[in-house]
Amino acid sequence: MAWHKLFNSSAEAKAAIPLTKAKLFIIDGQRICLAQTAAGFFAVDDECPHLGESLSKGTTNYLNEVVCPWHNYRYNLNNGAECKYRTRSVKTYSIKEEAAGLYIEV
Repeated sequence: MAWHKLFNSSAEAKAAIPLTKAKLFIIDGQRICLAQTAAGFFAVDDECPHLGESLSKGTTNYLNEVVCPWHNYRYNLNNGAECKYRTRSVKTYSIKEEAAGLYIEV
């Protein structure tokens, strides 16, 4: 696994991904949903395990979950678990914010 720079600063990341929104990144061939909540930035696999919709097309909520736009399945951004345990969890990725930028470990 290696660290990949996503943004040159936290301010740049916050401008690109507003609160309650998510964005798709493709890193080393993997589709990753990067989301911003009041608790910070989080990254999970982009594909919803329920029916395969892109989680980056969804929103986040005050419970620190990303919400799938198709059927409102909610995935905890801290551990990837679906809130009602109806599907498998999504993979989570480590994020670090430094003065030099925002990074993801893939």
